[in-house]
This record gives sequence, C-alpha cells and structure tokens, in this order.
Amino acid sequence: MDIIPAIDLLQGNCVRLIQGDYGKVTQFNTNPIAQAISWEKQGATRLHLVDLDGAKTGDPVNDKIIREIRQSIQIPIQLGGGIRSIKRAETLLSLGLDKVILGTAAIERPEIVKELVKLYPGKVLIGIDSKDGLVATNGWLTKSNVLATDLARSLSIEGLAGIIATDIATDGMLTGPNIKAMKEIATASTVPIIASGGVGSMSDLLELMSIEIYGIKAVIVGRALYDGSIDLKEAMKAVISERIQDPSSPNSFIA
Repeated sequence: MDIIPAIDLLQGNCVRLIQGDYGKVTQFNTNPIAQAISWEKQGATRLHLVDLDGAKTGDPVNDKIIREIRQSIQIPIQLGGGIRSIKRAETLLSLGLDKVILGTAAIERPEIVKELVKLYPGKVLIGIDSKDGLVATNGWLTKSNVLATDLARSLSIEGLAGIIATDIATDGMLTGPNIKAMKEIATASTVPIIASGGVGSMSDLLELMSIEIYGIKAVIVGRALYDGSIDLKEAMKAVISERIQDPSSPNSFIA
C-alpha cells in the first residue's frame, strides 16, 4: 500500500481543513514548493495536490504554484480541485501533472469523465467525497442524494486510473479512517481505491492494510504528517515490513 503525502493549496499556502470546513483552516507552510521538495526527499513516491480555491470557486488561481511544484520535483503528481471541464483537465495535464482528479464533475456531468478517460486512459482519477454515505460536491459544501457506493460502481470504467475515497467526517480529525465506508466503496468498485481521511497513526495505516485485499491500494495522509503523528520514512518502512511478514498481502498500487 502506497503512502501519498498531501498538499492542500489555499491562497498560495499549504494548509489543512477539518472535515472540509473552509472556516477551520490550519496553515502549515507558506511555501508549498519547499514542502513538496521535502516530501520527495523523505521518500514519497508520488504527491497528492488539492487546489482548495479551485474546488470552492472553480478559478485557477494556483496554477503558477502548481507549475512550480511540478518543475521542482521528479515524482508523479496527482491533482484535484475545480476540474469541471475537459479543457481544464487538459490544461493541468499540459503542466506535466501525471493525473487529474474529478470530483464534482463526476456526479454532475459524468459524460466528461467518460470522455476524458477515452482521451487520456490511466490519467484520470475520480474523487468520491462522502459524508454519511452520500456524495458531497463543490468543495464539500453541498451534499447530494447520490450514494458513494452507487457512484463508485457506475464510474468504474475501463481506463480509469482509480477512485480516491474520502470520508469527510474523519478528514483532518486524526481519529482513524472509516474502515467500513472504505471497504464498501472498494467492494462496489472494480478499479483501485485510494483511501483518504482520518489517518492519524501507524495503527491506522496498518488497519487500512488489513482491507487492502478488497482493492485499497494506497492512502493519502495529510495532517498526521504535518504535526508529526506519522513520520513518512518510518511509515514506509513499516508498510514494507508488514508486507514482508505477510507475503499474501497484495502488491502496492504504482500508477
């Protein structure tokens, strides 16, 4: 299981939200470029970027920083936030990003997802952000009446790189991931799942590894890395050690 550090961009800073609430912002670094370089030096094999401004307003205000991050590190980068058209996705891919993540568009305009997957197979991820089992959109500001499992099932199409499943209720809380929700989405989907939300300790990572067999191939970690609850180098070593002890564990998801 891969461990992917997250950088959430808001007004040019590296921040984290609690449960997707823009009123509960913690700033961790005023230089997200330096932070990206740091994660790479610590051994990250890829980076997860979220454009929070884009997710909220749809405006590409962080493109300059995104471009500079891409130019500053060698590892693959996936980015989500405000990608609601094919043109926007293509703009970001032209910056050198390895994958784009569609969230709101996946539920409001699923035809865009299908068209992008055809144009760029292996380059598109779907972000399914949910609370109480229902999908949330527009930067988590709106809760739909669509079940997360139904969306995962309907969008598990050939060529899709995977689904990022985020439980809003646990995101940023460091209280542990919603294992039940992750298992349900992984079971409903036929593409790899990247878990997100709630990871606050090594035991949380190992608990996620216990359901890796259902299709949980990676985990995004944010606040726990920033506040020191989890050390990236040590976490990667622990995951490798756990896999060595359990050779039947599925291979990690490298995409």
